[in-house]
Amino acid sequence: MNCLIVDDSAIARSILKNMLPIGDSLTLIAECENAADAYKILAANKIDLLFLDIEMPAMTGIELVKAIGDKRPLIIFVSAKRDYASDAFDLNVVDFIAKPVTPDRFLKAVIKAKEIFKNQNLFVPSKKDAFIFIRDSGIIRRIKLDDINYLEAKGDYVKIYQDDKTYAIHSSLKSVEDKLPLEMFSRVHRSFIVNIGKIDTVEGGTLIIKQCFVPVSDAYKALLNKRMQIL
Repeated sequence: MNCLIVDDSAIARSILKNMLPIGDSLTLIAECENAADAYKILAANKIDLLFLDIEMPAMTGIELVKAIGDKRPLIIFVSAKRDYASDAFDLNVVDFIAKPVTPDRFLKAVIKAKEIFKNQNLFVPSKKDAFIFIRDSGIIRRIKLDDINYLEAKGDYVKIYQDDKTYAIHSSLKSVEDKLPLEMFSRVHRSFIVNIGKIDTVEGGTLIIKQCFVPVSDAYKALLNKRMQIL
């Protein structure tokens, strides 16, 4: 995995660089002290994993992530301010490490990133045959898109619900969403994606799919109504 370290502290960058060998298979492409330089490096290079500080001059790490948009690398925030953890995870990052960084905590975050990176390469839909491959408990399975009722983010995993089966994959909901066809699936909540064709009824802020209740947040209601083509 190609890595980029972004931190305005030279000492913090040095600590992370010295820890990279324990992560194994991590290649440092560059390091920089501000978000503006990081943005340029990301535009010019294939970066798979970004170690990113939050509090930096001119542009914060959180602002950089928002500026990058959807086509972004996996991100591990590294910050001395634990108060940022909630905002960080709202951006569907891989992990949040509080400074000072310890080797054990660093390795745990990297292992998580590698697992997600591996699943990103496996979770590829086929428009022609309408199926996806997932890694479930070490086994690669093929499941039909039309058999999926909805998906739910559960910590570091995404649960895939069918009529009679449930699978769990180690990934972020955003990563999965990017690989699902828009004509079939819609985000309805920060933690839920639904198969539009499986919706039975909509009651207020709740969807009912196969007798299961799925919440709909206000931010997604208008988009869902449009895509449902309500008469």
